[in-house]
Amino acid sequence: MKRLLKLAIGIAMGTSLVGGGVAAQVAAPPEPQRTLVTNTRIFDGTSSSLSGPMSVLVEGNKIAKIGKSITAPSGATVIDAEGRTLMPGLADTHVHLAFVTLPAAQVMTGLPSYNHIYSTVDARDMLMRGFTTVRDMGGNTFGLKQAIDEGLVPGPRIYPSGPMISQTAGHGDFRFPNQDNPRFGGERSAPDRENEFRQVDGVPDMLAAVRENLRHGASHIKLATGGGYASPSDPLMGNQYTFEEIKAAVDAAADWQTYVTVHAYHPSSINRAIDAGIKDVGHGQLLDKATLQRMADKGVFLSTQPFTVCSEPQLSDFSNEKLAVVCKGTALVYETAKKIPGLKVTYGTDMFNVPQEVAEQQARMMERLLPWYSPVEILRMATGTAGELFKMSGLRNPYPGDLGVVKEGAYADLLLVEGNPLEDLKAVTDSDNLKIIMKDGKIYKNTL
Repeated sequence: MKRLLKLAIGIAMGTSLVGGGVAAQVAAPPEPQRTLVTNTRIFDGTSSSLSGPMSVLVEGNKIAKIGKSITAPSGATVIDAEGRTLMPGLADTHVHLAFVTLPAAQVMTGLPSYNHIYSTVDARDMLMRGFTTVRDMGGNTFGLKQAIDEGLVPGPRIYPSGPMISQTAGHGDFRFPNQDNPRFGGERSAPDRENEFRQVDGVPDMLAAVRENLRHGASHIKLATGGGYASPSDPLMGNQYTFEEIKAAVDAAADWQTYVTVHAYHPSSINRAIDAGIKDVGHGQLLDKATLQRMADKGVFLSTQPFTVCSEPQLSDFSNEKLAVVCKGTALVYETAKKIPGLKVTYGTDMFNVPQEVAEQQARMMERLLPWYSPVEILRMATGTAGELFKMSGLRNPYPGDLGVVKEGAYADLLLVEGNPLEDLKAVTDSDNLKIIMKDGKIYKNTL
């Protein structure tokens, strides 16, 4: 008994009791990995110009020091940037990592275990395009996020919403025509069963759905409050969810200090959602100036996408007709948004069920914004402004620190690129120009 007591005390004190009771201290943790990048010019994610020649020291997963001259610590890996640009890793604020390139038929009828493994390839590819953080806006990516965070598979940081919450006959209702509502004796659809979408009606079920997503690790909540072009039955300009249902979701999320974002395009549905307290609009291509001004006044983010391709081969004629309307509104919303001081706009792509060659355009889609924005304005959307959006997750923030910026203490999610991206976006959108990709202090690509 005395020996067992000594053993328990030793474990509690961090010692190991060996043989006759000789104590040995537990081995100290290894020194953090250090990387020093010298002779680089910095785009910090918020400024309008590059810095002069600087050095950046990374220790562990954080940026430890930035200065004109830094002495390399013992054992540090030293990289001479030779004047190349160091910048934050990119952020895509609207992805669906559970089915980026997975065909829709596979989502509806395929083996869920295969689908989850398939998503690891899309996650790896996103990281290798320079996207070190993404906000997932609908899908069962909780397990994928855990695997990435534990280092089992490579991929970006994921801010997951969990299944997008949709009303019956809403944007997330992908039942076949012969499937009745579960309330009336029908079976749940495959996407609903596999937690890709959640069909919810009424305040009590809304509260339960939001809390269930939060229980599984959602960093934010995604509602469909307006029609969608990809959904099979809803009109594009229709409103979805009552004020009371949206308010219930907002209140449940706010109890955990996080926020609700919405899928919606037009003023009526978005204003109802703003009335209920949402903090981010996930599309908004059909918004008017008054609503955009209201968003700026209330601190509501516009996380829209450059939808300038007005027909997609994987969509039905009905869906492509709706997409054409959204596509036509893209130019107007960007033109108007740019003129409204204080409106925070982020960059997203919203690709789902697309061929691999389309997904490879994730970064190149930024070039579609050049008719309205300068390169530095576009890059801010995908770095510093996105980092501000991520912080709105509050207690649900899985990465509580600075993202999207190059500053001391921020996460070491960095790109070293050939050329000046503030003058030519191809320094970022052409993957050959991404010489180094670092996430969480680890280098995943180095072609120097």
